Amino acid sequence: MTIFTQNSLKKVKFSSILAVSALFFAIFTISACSKSGASEQEQMVSFAKSHNINYTTDASGLLYEIITPGNNTHPSISNTVTVTYTGLLMNGSQFDAGSISYPLNQLIAGWGIAVPKIGVGGEIKVLIPSSLGYGSSGAGSIPGNAPLYFDIKLTGVK
Repeated sequence: MTIFTQNSLKKVKFSSILAVSALFFAIFTISACSKSGASEQEQMVSFAKSHNINYTTDASGLLYEIITPGNNTHPSISNTVTVTYTGLLMNGSQFDAGSISYPLNQLIAGWGIAVPKIGVGGEIKVLIPSSLGYGSSGAGSIPGNAPLYFDIKLTGVK
């Protein structure tokens, strides 16, 4: 026969509260994690719609619209590309713009997927999930887990 004292009842009550709290924390954490991927995709779709981007969804998860296909010279991942680009966060703030000439395999993964879709003289608008951008660490003014938008014009391939 178990005899419950006031002390043992307090311990049982405290343990129960602790267990329920841990359960709620676990459910909240799992729920937040499962929503983050959908939320990122929703941000990208919302941005595309509000900026009149008639996107196609790539198997990788990036969204793109080819504005101008360019010529038949398409880069491969091992080529050096020369591009003019503008980069925005989903809130519309510009984080970068300019012209660069760089090996495509040394740029973010999203560019390695998007840029070969156009030829020299082509332009593409692309929304890149954070997993194909700068991931959870971010870079400079780009926060971690940030999907990105780029308007890219391919001007050369070597």
